[in-house]
Amino acid sequence: MKFATLPSQERPRDGRLVIVSRDLTRCTSAELIAPTLQFALDNWEVCRRELEALASGLEIGSVPAERFHERDCMSPLPRAFQWLDGSAYVNHVQLLRQSRGVELPERFWTDPLMYQGCSDPLLAPRDDIVMPDESWGIDFEGEVAVVTDAVPLGADAETAARAIRLIIICNDVSLRNIIPDELSKGFGFVHGKPPSAFSPVAVTPDELGQVWRDSKVHLPMLAYLNGEAFGSPNAGVDMTFDFATLISHAAKTRPLSAGTIVGSGTVSNRDVDGGPGLPTAEGGIGYTCIAEQRTVEAIRHGEATTPFLKFGDVVRLEMKDDSGQSVFGAIEQRFLQLT
Repeated sequence: MKFATLPSQERPRDGRLVIVSRDLTRCTSAELIAPTLQFALDNWEVCRRELEALASGLEIGSVPAERFHERDCMSPLPRAFQWLDGSAYVNHVQLLRQSRGVELPERFWTDPLMYQGCSDPLLAPRDDIVMPDESWGIDFEGEVAVVTDAVPLGADAETAARAIRLIIICNDVSLRNIIPDELSKGFGFVHGKPPSAFSPVAVTPDELGQVWRDSKVHLPMLAYLNGEAFGSPNAGVDMTFDFATLISHAAKTRPLSAGTIVGSGTVSNRDVDGGPGLPTAEGGIGYTCIAEQRTVEAIRHGEATTPFLKFGDVVRLEMKDDSGQSVFGAIEQRFLQLT
């Protein structure tokens, strides 16, 4: 199944739930079964069969349908109980630390990094990124994320894997020039991680077929900056910690409510020779954040030359299947100055 949330006058903060066709062209209201996606997640075993029947009816044309437009979507979950973002691609962490001359602790390969981000609001896929100051070092980060059912305290990876209900993609907006000062205080992110944006559509794992295996999405994350290809690393490659491991890590000291979102961190691949990889302009697969490209520039050439986002820049993130069909729809955001 594929789900989206559209605006609703009755529920302006949470929207109304629709089921979307596989080709993302049509949708049908699911409100008589589940008024919101959070309601569906809270009552998954009760709602699931009826939602599956509605999705089947949409595909064969036996239920009322309307044209689906990605631009109309809210975030699938416009607010969430928790947004926990990991850093599953240790290659990305290693590169950023290397650029600062800081050694990567060995335990980073066995113990995931994770922070608790801003879960209210969650930006719609076409919302602008509005900030008062370019000098904050505004960056995008292309990520995959999962939405869970309730997860008990202390859940192991096998239990965590069974709790994965939906898959989405994310632009984890980061303020690179604010983060170091926050971390130097020894406490964590607040200002450096403003609201993130999520894909128009949330997809059940079974909908992905063999693309979803080992609790990973085996598709390239396609990143574009101002219409130019910026990167296409594969989310199923070099993912040190799969989603089952990330969820289990998150549940070590707390239970997770249904509707918890767990992110992968920036999708990042090594080069074929094990090196940091090349930008798309030099024939490489590129990157899904500006910081990583800047890091590689500093390593290779002694200085970073690619600027962080400027007012007016447009970022686009998307995943496509082997036939070229968009799986989750596209996140496309313009960076604008707060007025």
